[in-house]
Amino acid sequence: MTTTEPLITADDLLRTPDLGRCELVRGELIRTTPAGSEHGSITINITTPLSIFVSRAGLGRVFSADTGFHVAHDPDTVRAPGVAFVAADRLPSPLPKGFFPGPPDLAVEVVSPDDRDSQVLAKVRNWLDAGCRVVWLVDPRRETVRVFQGRSEDKLLRVSDTLSGEPLLPGFSLAVAEIFK
Repeated sequence: MTTTEPLITADDLLRTPDLGRCELVRGELIRTTPAGSEHGSITINITTPLSIFVSRAGLGRVFSADTGFHVAHDPDTVRAPGVAFVAADRLPSPLPKGFFPGPPDLAVEVVSPDDRDSQVLAKVRNWLDAGCRVVWLVDPRRETVRVFQGRSEDKLLRVSDTLSGEPLLPGFSLAVAEIFK
C-alpha cells in the first residue's frame, strides 16, 4: 500500500509561517534555502533602480522576493520571484494581506548556484503560462540576462549590453554590467 502526501492549498501555506522559505507547485511544497550573498546583492542591484523608476513614473509597484503570487488553483501554485513588478491598473486596493492574486507583469529570477537549468526554465515557463508578461532570468555564473516575453524567442544579454524595460516599462534601462558589479 502506498500513501501520498495530501495536497497543500495556498491558504494552508499562508497559515503556516514557520515552514521557512518555500513555494507551492501544484499543491506540493517546494522548500528552498536562503539565497547567498552574491544572489542578494544582484537582486538589490535590480530592485533598487527598478523600484525608483516605477515609483517616479507611477507605473505600479515593485515587490521583493518575500512576496508570494497565487498563480494557479486546484491544485494551488504560489511562486515568489526574486523581484516582481505589477502594473498600476492591476493593483487591487487595498493590497491583499495574503498572496497576490495572479502573476506579476514582470518576474525576475536570479539563478542560485544549486539551481539546475531544467528547473529554472520550468519556472520561467510556469510564470509565462500563468500570464506573466515578461521574465528576466539573471545568471550570475554566466553574467547574462535572458529576457522572455510571452512565447516569443528569448533574448540573451551580456555584460556589454543594456537591459530595456520596453514595452512593459517604457523608458527603463539598466546596464547589465551594473547588475553584476
